[in-house]
Amino acid sequence: MKHLMITLLGCCGLLYATAQDVQSFTLDEAVNYALENNLSIKNSRINISDAGEQIIERRSIGLPQLSAGANYQYFVQLPNSLVPAQFFDPAAPEGDFAEIQFGTRNNLTVSAELSMLLFDASYLTGLKAAKAYRQYAQYELIQQQYEVKNQVIEAYLPALILVESKKTLEKNISNLEKLYNETQALYREGFVEQLDVDRLELSLANLRTEVENIDRQRELILNVLKFQMGFPLEDDITVADDIDALFTPASQDALTAPISYLKRPEYQVLEMGRQLNELNIQFNKSGYLPNLAAFGSYQQSAQGNNLFDNPFWIPTAVVGLQLNVPIFDGFEKRAKINRAKLELDILNNQQRELERGISLEVANARTSYLSALERFQSQERNLALANRIYETTKIKYREGVGSSLEITQAEQSLYETQQNQVQARYDLLVAKMALDKALGYQ
Repeated sequence: MKHLMITLLGCCGLLYATAQDVQSFTLDEAVNYALENNLSIKNSRINISDAGEQIIERRSIGLPQLSAGANYQYFVQLPNSLVPAQFFDPAAPEGDFAEIQFGTRNNLTVSAELSMLLFDASYLTGLKAAKAYRQYAQYELIQQQYEVKNQVIEAYLPALILVESKKTLEKNISNLEKLYNETQALYREGFVEQLDVDRLELSLANLRTEVENIDRQRELILNVLKFQMGFPLEDDITVADDIDALFTPASQDALTAPISYLKRPEYQVLEMGRQLNELNIQFNKSGYLPNLAAFGSYQQSAQGNNLFDNPFWIPTAVVGLQLNVPIFDGFEKRAKINRAKLELDILNNQQRELERGISLEVANARTSYLSALERFQSQERNLALANRIYETTKIKYREGVGSSLEITQAEQSLYETQQNQVQARYDLLVAKMALDKALGYQ
């Protein structure tokens, strides 16, 4: 008995641990999880950091550049030079040469150099472009987050309709089981036929089969949701929201107000791309301007056959300016400017095309929302009517003035109307989400 209790406690602990492993997510929690774990978003954050380093890299070009160095040479054999022999012997024939060695065996040079860019128009433009690129990377992150959020929403919502459908089916099964038990009792008393019992039993079996089908579909849909969230596929999750909690009616502004294109992240990215292209044109134009730099250097050279025995030190100091004036580059800069202008024309066309696409998307989303709202209201009325018919048919059946066939028909009509109403609620929620996406509200 003791071993049996230990085994049972172990099984209970295992079941508890298994139950604890199932994580429940609301839609907001699922979106937040995806924003933290999606690899594309992580890469976008890395791009922002890289853009910040590019600013530092670009700025460094205009800061003072200081370097130091040392050079040591030891001449194993000093080089010989030829000089006219008459330098040493005036009587030597003209044209004769004598060998002589110059220099010392040890030569040490220690130097420091300082340079700084004083004026370069392309440097200033490049620094602006580097800062603009960081902002561009930030807009790209916003766009990536926007896309991931919508991907999670599109994967999350189908799981909700299955949950709602299952709730409706389980409620119908519970009600039908009561009617089935009542009919069995009437059958045993001889008030109804076996056919009445069989019809209700078949209806129960069909409903239970539908529940099993929903469970299988739910597993497939949740796998898609886990993938979009970046959640481990081998772990279990469940959805915690419901359709009614997520739905909020569209405002009048959402349905009629003028479209603000800048609320869409992809439009912001394209607009920032245009600004970068304009800076690229300006950068290439600045290449026609001269640039000026200052420099200075100081060095000490030590020479001697023995550096440790009072070598001879020679100091040198230089300061100066360097001016570069571009004159002719074979039309390279002109070609670069023209190419940048052509690319800007393409971006302008893409922007206009995106505006047209957003306008179409918003118009269709508004129409779809209004249609979904009308269908939902119609299905609400149909469901109330189907419930009334079903309840009236049950009362007639219990009083013996109705048949089991009428019950079955009313029951099937009710179940179909219930599913239509659930689908209409789901379609309305999807239409509202699509409207928010089109308007850039998410």
